[in-house]
Amino acid sequence: MSRTNRRRRHVLGAAALALTAASASVTVAATAQADVSTSHPAAARQGAPARVSAAYDLPGDRVYPEGIAADPVSGDLYVGSYATGAVYRATPGHRTAAIFLPAGTDGRKTANGLKVDRAGHLWVTDSTAGVAVYDLRSRALVARFDVTGSAKSFVNDLAIAPDGTAYLTDSYRSVLYRVTPQQLAAAAAHGRRARLTTAYDLTDVLGPRPADAVSLNGIAADRSGRYLLTVDMTAGTLYRVDLRSGAVRRVALHGGDVLHGDGLELRGNTLWVVHNATNTISRWHVFDDGASARLERKVTDEALQIPTTMVRSHGRTLVVRSQFDKGGPMGPGTPQIPFTVATVNGI
Repeated sequence: MSRTNRRRRHVLGAAALALTAASASVTVAATAQADVSTSHPAAARQGAPARVSAAYDLPGDRVYPEGIAADPVSGDLYVGSYATGAVYRATPGHRTAAIFLPAGTDGRKTANGLKVDRAGHLWVTDSTAGVAVYDLRSRALVARFDVTGSAKSFVNDLAIAPDGTAYLTDSYRSVLYRVTPQQLAAAAAHGRRARLTTAYDLTDVLGPRPADAVSLNGIAADRSGRYLLTVDMTAGTLYRVDLRSGAVRRVALHGGDVLHGDGLELRGNTLWVVHNATNTISRWHVFDDGASARLERKVTDEALQIPTTMVRSHGRTLVVRSQFDKGGPMGPGTPQIPFTVATVNGI
């Protein structure tokens, strides 16, 4: 077996462990999905049925997309392939996305969380290595920030605060890393390489858990710059991190939980949570400066095809359909081609 294949098996094996640990009690349907569907009747009790339809096609038969980011200026979307590390760009008005960064760019094997900041940078996490930052215009690498230490690590998702600081979750270490604009500029000027530094350690707050338990996944930043919200996908709990005091507290959830929570999207007082293994998206109203939240709407639909994250862009809710359970890190099978990003109306 070649070194490349061994590396690929290591990466996919890590993802399989992370995702199956979070979904051990869930059986995911393996039936073929229609391109358009309505929500499960149980979800429709909270409002009109949601509608799921393909918005963009992703070329390739082994894409297994995971992350998505929107450029607020152009409206372009960027989607990362977990299986190859490629990044695609989807342009409004065009159904099929194009490759923006080819597979293996700068040695990257995966593309998990993606974000576009106000300075025109695209941030792409690599679960086994760290995060790479690219210039959107030139596609050039601005800098890379690497995980250090021998402890098991899984750099998962990221959020950009209003001041341009990036915060990243590590699902195994239960920490949040931080990269400030000043650190990015310094790395870009000195070899384009630097180390990820821990900003917040949530180990004690999360409490005792089995070894190698998967914890932090999705993360979102409050638009005022006061706090972050991050989800413990295995426990189904949400946490608030105060960016001024550093205090971490569990968010009081009313009406439900965030079990299997993957991507988060926070707009004002509205929080969307993507629950991967259960093909669910939930919408919450956030109160008390992030201290509590109430469930407003919940949609469960197999047409979501193991959703991993979402983004609100130009009035649309765009959701990544990973199909991880069809030959990807969550199980054997054959994916439906093409892989797609869907629009979901009604959530």
